Amino acid sequence: MQKTERLNAAHGLLARGLSVAEAAVSLSRQFAMSRRQAYRYIEEAQSIGRPVAPAEPTTAVTFKLAPSLVDSIRARAAAEGTTISDMVSQALRAFLGEAGGNG
Repeated sequence: MQKTERLNAAHGLLARGLSVAEAAVSLSRQFAMSRRQAYRYIEEAQSIGRPVAPAEPTTAVTFKLAPSLVDSIRARAAAEGTTISDMVSQALRAFLGEAGGNG
């Protein structure tokens, strides 16, 4: 939900006519993040081109997995700049035949 909020804030700043640089400064101040991180949100908001729908609430679950698999998931998530939860959610949606869906 934090990412959605930041992307929507970035989109709003751009929609109000702020330059990319101005929007990055504003976003970095609003969310106490580095300007570099703010630029990433601005760039992603530009590529999406519209506000992002709020995410569905989540529930915590526990899985027992082999340590090597956990290490691989952590490494892949870090390399892709995402979370383990997002990686597992994407994999399970694909497995269930719902790739890209919220079901």
